[in-house]
Amino acid sequence: MPIQILPARLANQIAAGEVVERPASVVKELVENSLDAGADRIEVDIERGGAKLLRIRDNGTGIAKDELTLALSRHATSKVSTLEDLEQILSLGFRGEALASIGSVSRLVLTSRPAEQAEAWQAMAEGRDMAVKVQPASHPQGTTVEVSDLFFNTPARRKFLRTEKTEFAHIDEVVRRIALSRFEVSLSLKHNGKPVRQYRAAKLPSQQDKRLAAVCGPAFIGSALRLDSEHHGLRLWGWLSPADAARSQADLQYTYVNGRMMRDKLLNHAIRQAYGERLAPDTSPAFVLYLELDPGQVDVNVHPAKHEVRFHQARLVHDFIYQVLVQALEDAPAMAAVSGSAHRVRDEDHVPVPAGVRERALEFSPPNHGYAYAGGSGRGLSGPREQGSSLSRQTWQGLDALLTTVPADIGTAVPPDGEDNRALLVVRGCYLVAGYRQALWLCDLNRARAHDDGLKLHAVWQQGLVPQPLLLPVSVPVSPEQQAAIGEQGELLQKLGLELKSGSRGTIILTRVPQPLRHADLARLIPRLLERLIEDLAADPQALCIWLAEQGQAVRTDWSLAEAQVQWQRLLQLHNGDVAELACVQALAIEQQIDRWLHGE
Repeated sequence: MPIQILPARLANQIAAGEVVERPASVVKELVENSLDAGADRIEVDIERGGAKLLRIRDNGTGIAKDELTLALSRHATSKVSTLEDLEQILSLGFRGEALASIGSVSRLVLTSRPAEQAEAWQAMAEGRDMAVKVQPASHPQGTTVEVSDLFFNTPARRKFLRTEKTEFAHIDEVVRRIALSRFEVSLSLKHNGKPVRQYRAAKLPSQQDKRLAAVCGPAFIGSALRLDSEHHGLRLWGWLSPADAARSQADLQYTYVNGRMMRDKLLNHAIRQAYGERLAPDTSPAFVLYLELDPGQVDVNVHPAKHEVRFHQARLVHDFIYQVLVQALEDAPAMAAVSGSAHRVRDEDHVPVPAGVRERALEFSPPNHGYAYAGGSGRGLSGPREQGSSLSRQTWQGLDALLTTVPADIGTAVPPDGEDNRALLVVRGCYLVAGYRQALWLCDLNRARAHDDGLKLHAVWQQGLVPQPLLLPVSVPVSPEQQAAIGEQGELLQKLGLELKSGSRGTIILTRVPQPLRHADLARLIPRLLERLIEDLAADPQALCIWLAEQGQAVRTDWSLAEAQVQWQRLLQLHNGDVAELACVQALAIEQQIDRWLHGE
């Protein structure tokens, strides 16, 4: 057979084989088009599992009359126009094949009206020939796509459809996944005329919790750990089940990259590795996780159905996810204990409230500087950030609890347990104000955790740190002096769990690192480490371990008060209460400031 250009209708059907696997694939493509059009209300109406009818209606921007026919053509899209656009994709669709592919294997009716257009217009296409007919119609602003008799002209594909119940179950799962990707969008699903799902727009944290419970079940939201962490342009937030709440099936696992539904191998590997041996045999974790990063750092054009992506810095992404989840899982028992203790203090000790305190608190409306007050949501880490300058209802409740449990004279009062030691306030998400020994102290929580981790490293210094293989080796350029330091400090580097190999043209290849450094920027860290070794930092192993811990940890700005209390207690225990000389703690000069005021300064 000679080489020839494929006919347009045959090319469309080949593309349809990639895009339209089953009715659920059609729902996914069309709902994503609605989201790209800015819709905040989407209705999905299904008949006979989608084989008879799929109708998606939205209130998005709509399609102009002159573009309706073009919209049903292959490679027609308003989402990209240049290579630069393709490298910075934030829309869910971008190839311009969905409508053409769907229309080639169904009877498709596209009705739309933009806000600036006086009336709606309707385009109809049927099967392979794709002869498009346009006529006036009645429709509010937005778009409705009706796909009927799917695979009517491709019997071989139609016979592979499963039962009506099975196909609808796949559609239901797609709608569930989309409901978790866009909390601010209202979604409804009907099957054979009966309402099945109704997800109302969820903009407040409490509403998001309700949607999460509706999709994942109340048991998940009741036990899930909340997390939100940023490092080097990467942000990971969402919900994660503790190991003791694992499920018998992998049926509750949702991951998103820049709002796009994903079943990516790299993400799944990092998550599974983070749980490690915590999981019981034959169990699977449950999670709803959102990864956000610069769109230029991720290639979404590597899978026909867009289920997988390629990260330009795959090792950094993998190790960042791994470290954030490991930290959340490690902190889970302590957070649960602190949450329970705080609850008992409020419910049982009944510290009296001075007259008028609650009323004055509710009049207080400061700008949002990232403060976290006592009495938060309880178990786990911080959830999605709240925007705006007003304090949320949860924060007001936390402030109310703080004023209820903390005596007015924090400088001299002694708590009921007899110890003058309490976490009072988290400022800018990472600085703790604490009352201790009749004084106020400011603690840098990130440096305190690094100090703690550094002492743990030093405790196992003699036997050496256990090296772990990197997902991808790291090539690091080094100077001749640094190369010499590697030779001189080979035993020390081995003790640190660093495995280095000689590269080409003045580089070394890093293949293994200890667990505390897996999420660090190794290309930046290793040259700095070699410089410190040249400066004879190796003479003080404890200082070296603390320095490494500082370099290796992800700086957080979302510490909850419960987490801060745990870290503060740990710091006091490590040093028998003597923290005045630590670099991460500083006494607040309250008395000096009062003296300056008294002397008119």
